[in-house]
Amino acid sequence: MYLSHFGLNQSPFGITPNPAFFYDGSSRGAILDALIYAVMHGEGIIKVTGEVGSGKTMLCRMLESMLPPNIEVIYLVNPTLNRDEVIYAIAGELDLATGGKRADEVIRLLQNDLIAKHVAGKQVVLLIEEAQAMPLNTLEEIRLFSNLETAHHKLLQIVLFGQPELDESLSLPGMRQLKERITHSFKVPPLPLKVIPEFLMFRMRAAGYHGPDIFSRGAIRLIGKVSEGIVRRISILADKSLLAAFADDTHFIQPKHVRQAIRDSEFSNTATAARHRKIMVVLSLLMLTGLILFFAIGWKNFRPAIIGLQPAAPIVATAVAPLGISKPEAALSKDKITPTASAQIENKTPSSIDEIKLPKLSGPLPSDTIQQRLNATKAWLSTEAQEYYTVQLTLIAVGDRPQLEQFLQKTRDQIGIEQVHIYPTRISAVPRFGIVYGYYATRADALTALTDLSKKWGYRPQLRTIRGIREEIERSRSNDLWS
Repeated sequence: MYLSHFGLNQSPFGITPNPAFFYDGSSRGAILDALIYAVMHGEGIIKVTGEVGSGKTMLCRMLESMLPPNIEVIYLVNPTLNRDEVIYAIAGELDLATGGKRADEVIRLLQNDLIAKHVAGKQVVLLIEEAQAMPLNTLEEIRLFSNLETAHHKLLQIVLFGQPELDESLSLPGMRQLKERITHSFKVPPLPLKVIPEFLMFRMRAAGYHGPDIFSRGAIRLIGKVSEGIVRRISILADKSLLAAFADDTHFIQPKHVRQAIRDSEFSNTATAARHRKIMVVLSLLMLTGLILFFAIGWKNFRPAIIGLQPAAPIVATAVAPLGISKPEAALSKDKITPTASAQIENKTPSSIDEIKLPKLSGPLPSDTIQQRLNATKAWLSTEAQEYYTVQLTLIAVGDRPQLEQFLQKTRDQIGIEQVHIYPTRISAVPRFGIVYGYYATRADALTALTDLSKKWGYRPQLRTIRGIREEIERSRSNDLWS
């Protein structure tokens, strides 16, 4: 809409990773160079961590595009697979025939294929995104893949991309062996305020802009404050600010345009809420410390002063009517002060499964339920914020409709079906439906729901992001399975 207004030939702030818009400032270029070197010469597992939207996926795409032709890149598109499924998935990425074979047979098949590639002068690197969502036993299986080697070389180089929660998983006692196999570890930092102007104009000029700088200092400060240096947030705010300036018929981005962009951005309240939570934690700790000091010190001084006091005569409570308000008016007043603000809040999925109240349902599902959920999911994925979380419940083969219907019926009867979404994917070339539940603005809310589901149903669900599911569908070329 605003492209011709600013002399652009494409959108400068798209959130889909595009190598043409890779910004190598703020250590990103150095991290990419180190990644390339580590993949070509490394003997262990490589780990890249960063916050949601920090640019990990862009680094992953850049790494793939800059590796030499003798290095074959394969992806693990669904991190929620169990340890057996991940074996078949990796074999499928290498186009190996696994039909009817046991997991141990597939591993031998993998090893033979990797040895043949090594003899031919080729190398294979496995890129795993959203590694923080991997079950711990699957991470352990990944470690075992690093044991595939010749006398002098690893046959499979592994790169893990994940959020900081990946480090938390690796810090668990049971993950010590995997952690010790990581020979290179990189952290993608937020952009500091001083480089945000350079980043913004780099993107503008990469999209065809040839004029002077267009972001005012005030606009840049506001973008930096609200985005907290997260590249995706910066891009979203910049894109919406350009649109606001276009509507204002100006070529200069001012704070008012950024404020309009902030109001239109779903993450605008998330950062503020996170800061408020930190403040509340600090205040709670201070109050707790004060109470401890009071009972430890103050009570000793306070107690003697009250020993000699006699209890006062009890006061008989009498009903007093509110001044100036008759009983009918009082009742009406009570109705009027019932909170209504909650009705204006977006209706996210309850974080606790206990909060969900459902009518008792029974009987088979309507025949078109699966297609209805697929249609609803397709629309949902196209509009939901990328950084939002959902909970993956299971994967079911597309051809196994009875199992899928049984699962959906159970879900409908226990927690409802409106928050259940079905998306298509392919794992080892086998079409499957991924089943996810709910959508959550924060990881904490999603973890609460995940814990409830684990306890009540005995599931082993995993956290996913909307972005991760979108990319899984695209990479597995599964858009033909929507209908």
